[in-house]
Amino acid sequence: MTKVNCLNPISELGTGLFNDNYEMTDNFADADVALVRSAAMHDLDLPESLLAIARAGAGVNNIPLDKCADKGVVVFNTPGANANGVKELVLCGMLLASRDIIGGNKWVDNNTDNENISKDMEKAKKNFAGNEIKGKKLGVIGLGAIGRLVANAAESMGMEVYGNDPFISVEGALSLKRDVHLVKTREEIFKECDFITVHTPLVDDTKKMINKETIAMMKDGVVVLNFARDLLVDDEAMCEALASGKVKKYVTDFPNPNVAGVEGVIATPHLGASTAESEDNCAVMAVKEIMDFVENGNIVNSVNYPKCDLGVCDKTTRITVCHKNIPNMIGQLTSVVAAEGINVSDMVDKSKGDYAYAIIDCDDPATEQLVSKLQAVEGVIKVRVIK
Repeated sequence: MTKVNCLNPISELGTGLFNDNYEMTDNFADADVALVRSAAMHDLDLPESLLAIARAGAGVNNIPLDKCADKGVVVFNTPGANANGVKELVLCGMLLASRDIIGGNKWVDNNTDNENISKDMEKAKKNFAGNEIKGKKLGVIGLGAIGRLVANAAESMGMEVYGNDPFISVEGALSLKRDVHLVKTREEIFKECDFITVHTPLVDDTKKMINKETIAMMKDGVVVLNFARDLLVDDEAMCEALASGKVKKYVTDFPNPNVAGVEGVIATPHLGASTAESEDNCAVMAVKEIMDFVENGNIVNSVNYPKCDLGVCDKTTRITVCHKNIPNMIGQLTSVVAAEGINVSDMVDKSKGDYAYAIIDCDDPATEQLVSKLQAVEGVIKVRVIK
């Protein structure tokens, strides 16, 4: 029986997928696998029984990835499961920045007791006039699951869309509408576009990529949208640009003391994936990842171990090995198996940074002696027998 602990409330559409081989537990110390959303895990002691953690969402800043990898705990996330919810909020942000909907709404709230509101609004509405987004140029920096949806939706709304992502996959590129222009550098987007939306991870290359120098490249009156990561934008430079009029609006899902309440900032309290549908999608995807890992040893969408998949386990025995990414590991593992007189029918071994993962299918049952010998190989972190 696999014990499952939920560190946050997880949609029942996901947890309902667990069959009778799984048992829910309220005690993290007893867990074989854990599901989490935003709960902070850095100070938690990881139980020896723990095999995997699935984050029902994309960001994993609340999970100690290296600590987990060192203990052979595979950490999953659910990229793309909440993409539509974020996409829709980005489109909403563009419309809010183009049309003074917020100002108009406040005017109505301030005139609720005005008996002549129907007449007076015809005079007042000129104060809230805006622009249409059709025909405007949108630059999308980062063409992952969310960025691609934004690009395609904006193109359908009549915008001229430019996208940049040096790491876009062939599959990702093919999923873009044919009229989306792929450009080689972010600078092309900074210089050409009326709207710029960022959808990249936070790494050294992207930290504060919207800064004083890059803003200077932009058109006067540009609208910048950030529904990805707070630190992609230099707050000080952005506030200066808003004050000077260089940037018309800054739309962000990450309000902080530097930007909250600043004139020209439209901020939402991290609502990107806050939809019932996104929570359901993330939960379902997380549970499916956990079940495939527990039952077949396959790894898909892990952030600390490589993708590694041998399909459904239909051999006599399947053994999985979390190990350090060091030379001659494959040879050592197969030599140990062969020395026990066990035939390897199939095998895959993949690496990711300092860590690697092997799936070994065998035609004979695994003995306790085999497991002990595999575990004793220098660099091996965790050995598990699926069946």
